[in-house]
Amino acid sequence: MGTAQRLSALAVALGGDPRIEKGDLSLALAAAELIDLTEAQAVLLHGDRLLPAAPVGTGSPMLIEAASQLVRDAPYETVVDWLWRRGSGLAGRYRAAVAEAGHVHRDAAEAVRDWNDPVLAHLAAAAGMRPTPPDDTSADLEHEQIAILGEVHQAITQLAAERQRRSIERGPFEGILRGF
Repeated sequence: MGTAQRLSALAVALGGDPRIEKGDLSLALAAAELIDLTEAQAVLLHGDRLLPAAPVGTGSPMLIEAASQLVRDAPYETVVDWLWRRGSGLAGRYRAAVAEAGHVHRDAAEAVRDWNDPVLAHLAAAAGMRPTPPDDTSADLEHEQIAILGEVHQAITQLAAERQRRSIERGPFEGILRGF
């Protein structure tokens, strides 16, 4: 099972945890796919740009689809642009794929074992599923993984700021509508 599938299965295993925002999870899933694509050498990281490389011949249908959506023309796409574009609605799509594959009813021991994977731990923390992993887990990460995880954390921070801005803008109007 790929990183994005495992992350989605963990989200499903946590049920309706209110800390998990669908947008945050979608961005984390896009990052998980990108990490899997770099490990499969289907994409190379050149600075903050994604350079398509070898095609993905095997793997989950979602990962093959992700590889097919890589921008193949210069100047290529940045990691953050990929996260926003690919991440749009991705949490719902993975939830359906996990349910279809029968991974919804994973046992607790398997879910807990996944927390020990440093990549998955960082992605789960980015999505709000768990506290930030200890700093010593970063030593087990490769350069590409660190770069992608850094970008997803920034994207999720931007999304949280946008949510807050919208909430502040709506706040006064809600009070006016209620007569306050």
